[in-house]
Amino acid sequence: MHRIPRILCVLCVLCLKTQAAEPPIATFSIVAFDPATGELGVAVQSKFFSVGSVVPWAKVGVGAVATQSWANIQYGPDGLALLAKGKSPAEVVKALTAPDARREFRQLGIVDAKGRAASFTGKRCMDWAGHVTGKHFAAQGNILAGEAVVKNMAAAFEKARQQPKTELADWLMAALEAGQAAGGDKRGRQSAALLVVRAKGGYGGVTDRYIDLRVADHKTPIQELSRLLKLHKTFFRGRHLARPKKSKSKE
Repeated sequence: MHRIPRILCVLCVLCLKTQAAEPPIATFSIVAFDPATGELGVAVQSKFFSVGSVVPWAKVGVGAVATQSWANIQYGPDGLALLAKGKSPAEVVKALTAPDARREFRQLGIVDAKGRAASFTGKRCMDWAGHVTGKHFAAQGNILAGEAVVKNMAAAFEKARQQPKTELADWLMAALEAGQAAGGDKRGRQSAALLVVRAKGGYGGVTDRYIDLRVADHKTPIQELSRLLKLHKTFFRGRHLARPKKSKSKE
């Protein structure tokens, strides 16, 4: 009679573990810095519900972080805290992943307020998975159609930032669009997000959340995100026209 409760107990534990298991955040993202304005941002798309509530993290004067795959959410706030202490993105990647027993399932992209960038793709991230880092940005993704996704994102970002009368949000969107055009997340599309921080760039100048747009569930999330950005430029035209100028000594 005493064995039945024990068996039930074990089954309950197994059941709870199964329910607690989260799906991987198969996605492609880009973190980037604009040296002319000091803005930092993250753009992301995924076949995952409300990806914007998990992947993007950014703080003015500090950096931006994208945490994905079997995401360790703590990488976001912890990564920003380490950057704030003066650690480089490469050092932060090591500090975050070294003690993490599940690091080989993680993917991470970081850029700091000096434009330095680093990425990490664990060996057990689902194919195709990888990243590209460049001057002022890092692009990464997992369960992608192929390497062309991140390569095209990088190329599109570089090209977009050369265009006159554009800003970081435009460059990030160009990268997402290029990634999707190259096949994107091979499981499909569902959600997307765009986060850009600027000193006192939020409503009323009270916060630094200049642009914070999320598409939680949509057939064409990047297109919807682009539509929302256009609306943002319409409703908050003054903010978009008043681009801050960053001191060269701080770059």
